[in-house]
Amino acid sequence: MQHTNQLIHSLSPYLQQHAHNPVNWLMWSDETLQKAQQENKPILVSIGYSSCHWCHVMERESFEDEKTAAIMNEHFINIKIDREERPDLDHIYMDAVQAMTGSGGWPLNVFLTPNLKPFYGGTYFPPIAAYGRMSWTETLIAVSKSFNGKKQEIEMQAEKLTEHLNRSNQFAKNTSSGSSSFNDETLDIIAQNLLKNADKNWGGFGNAPKFPQTFSIQYLLRHYHFTKDENALQQALLSLDKMILGGIYDQIAGGFSRYSVDEKWFAPHFEKMLYDNALLINVLSEAYQLTKKNLYKETIEQTLAFIEREMMSEEFAFYSALDADSEGVEGKFYTWSKQEIENILLEDAALFCEIYQVEEIGNWEHTNILWLDKTIENIAVEKNIAVIVLKEKIERCKQLLLKKRAERIRPLLDDKTLCSWNALINIAYCKAYAATGVSHYKNIAEKNIDFVLTKMMDKEQLFHCYKNNIAYNIAFLDDYAYLIWALIHLQEITGNLNYLFKAKELLLFVEANFSDNENLFFNYTVTNQKDIIAQKIEVYDGATPSANAVLGHCLQYLSIVFNDDKIRKRFLAMISCLEQAIIKYPNSFCVWAILLQNNIKSLKEIVVSGSQANAAALHIIEVYQPNKVVVYWHNDNQKDLPILFGKKSTEDLTIYLCQNQTCLPSFSSIENFLVFYNI
Repeated sequence: MQHTNQLIHSLSPYLQQHAHNPVNWLMWSDETLQKAQQENKPILVSIGYSSCHWCHVMERESFEDEKTAAIMNEHFINIKIDREERPDLDHIYMDAVQAMTGSGGWPLNVFLTPNLKPFYGGTYFPPIAAYGRMSWTETLIAVSKSFNGKKQEIEMQAEKLTEHLNRSNQFAKNTSSGSSSFNDETLDIIAQNLLKNADKNWGGFGNAPKFPQTFSIQYLLRHYHFTKDENALQQALLSLDKMILGGIYDQIAGGFSRYSVDEKWFAPHFEKMLYDNALLINVLSEAYQLTKKNLYKETIEQTLAFIEREMMSEEFAFYSALDADSEGVEGKFYTWSKQEIENILLEDAALFCEIYQVEEIGNWEHTNILWLDKTIENIAVEKNIAVIVLKEKIERCKQLLLKKRAERIRPLLDDKTLCSWNALINIAYCKAYAATGVSHYKNIAEKNIDFVLTKMMDKEQLFHCYKNNIAYNIAFLDDYAYLIWALIHLQEITGNLNYLFKAKELLLFVEANFSDNENLFFNYTVTNQKDIIAQKIEVYDGATPSANAVLGHCLQYLSIVFNDDKIRKRFLAMISCLEQAIIKYPNSFCVWAILLQNNIKSLKEIVVSGSQANAAALHIIEVYQPNKVVVYWHNDNQKDLPILFGKKSTEDLTIYLCQNQTCLPSFSSIENFLVFYNI
């Protein structure tokens, strides 16, 4: 029997997946919330995302089942939410479930009173009792009975939990003076604490499952730059190398999966997220600048080629994710039997299978994940083959396999565009251009930011989502934070000062709409958001960087460009408030730790003037010097930019370098400048 529910009208690919469930799913809206109050029914909120494997499993087992759906429809107002469309609701109710159960994840299933306050929840529920959990139907019946039979107790429990969620922001009211005892020793302690959790054999941090943790790698790269601590460099590069050789990296087409289920980066959870690839390109660009290791440049090129081929629209908007599953099987699109490879590669198959660890019976669940246990260069030496010859042979093999793979049924593409994730990939393109000098990357970054500023903004505000030429859902803090940071990076690679003025304009909007006089940090949602029970203030890094930490970087940078003491004091107070957390738990506060690094080492302020400013600036940004502000000056029209005060716009090349309120004599030669710049 064919069903259709309200989700058929959604733009979200995830919600569309559930549009034909027999569950009477509704979208989160004023009308739906009013319906819950009118009918005095508990609300079931089920939150997931399109590339979530266990979300698909629970849908097949429970939400597609007629009998289960009948129970849900009779006793609950059922709301489906795409966590990527409404991360604010996901954050609030995830915190609630974690407080109730001690753990969280997706699918997130949480039961609310009609006034939106949570009283029970969990993640995946099996169709029959298993894993020490009640079945989904048992859970539904028990929750319904409790709500109707013990309503007063349920409401008291929900009230207490909501109070807990609101109290969790109390630290943000800390009125820090901004003074602290931060020094070089603090940075050493942070590095040591990161290395305590490091896997010295396979790279990365902690045990399986392993996530890339790019912020920790980035901190260690920069720590080496400032201190020449070889242990920091070794761990950072080991982590990148093992990921690139592992199954977490798509050896055929490029691009990284979200995480590895094992310590060796061998077996990935096959979903590919835009933000993961953006953050990995970001840190790979820094690693390439620092080492000039060709493996990093090749990985940047392959990954961005994958992004453009599979996740970029004709509007230069980037899509969100590729599913882990195809044909209902995780990883089917990406894995191979040995027989398939032999049929495609013929006489080259034996060598290819040996290099990529392909086995007759399969190296993973009766099929094969392609991965390397050593670099192509090392294999070439072992086999006495010229590196270039082996690479060319492997590339021919990869192209044949890629062509064959294109004939397979593809994983679902989540083709909505998110402002925050587009800003992250924009930064990645900026950093890839700075590292490699490939002008194509700069062009893509400029076209993408034009798309965001014209299609995802109106005169009043920024929007979080875009699809089918419709921008929707008011933007959240990370949309603004990442976009401001992207505009700053774009100015550094283009010399277009308009990006800086736009960044300052957006920052002023954030200050006016995402914070108040009581709070040092910024709220995740606008202060007048009506359909949430708690304002969240998030300071720790998750899969994406803390929006508050990124804003800290933006405040620091723009305080220099615009000589703004007010915003300078705010970012200093923010890092001072989190001092102990940054030092003790750097894996969760590493974007803050990098901001602290910048502050202790202080930013180098560079102004490049003259008709050759763009060409000279390219030489400057390609050098690995992470703590810098670079501004181009082409003419006298920008005298209102404070960083230019006291400097002259000249036809001949002139480079100004200042640090800690002290300026060196200007330079007229890029070569002479780079000598001082690299000290």
